[in-house]
Amino acid sequence: MATAAAAAVARARREVTSNLMQANAVSAGTALRYVPERRLQRRVLERFVSRGVVVETTPDTYYLDLPAYDDWRRSLRRRAAILLTGAVAIGALVSLLA
Repeated sequence: MATAAAAAVARARREVTSNLMQANAVSAGTALRYVPERRLQRRVLERFVSRGVVVETTPDTYYLDLPAYDDWRRSLRRRAAILLTGAVAIGALVSLLA
């Protein structure tokens, strides 16, 4: 169940960023009027706005801040690497104790 939820969130993230990138909405001058179709996409967009990854210029008009987006992607990769390292360490410890 958790895997399906994570996959749905990942898909919503891709759809939100893809819509902005396809429209070349990467600056205030090229901002896109965007109203997500699904509730999960709206929540993802709200999170991106709160983190500064997406900037709202006027109501329902957004653009993707590319440096902030790159920083956010790097932080995701860093967290994934830490989790993977921890899982490997726990697996190694369990195999030594067994």
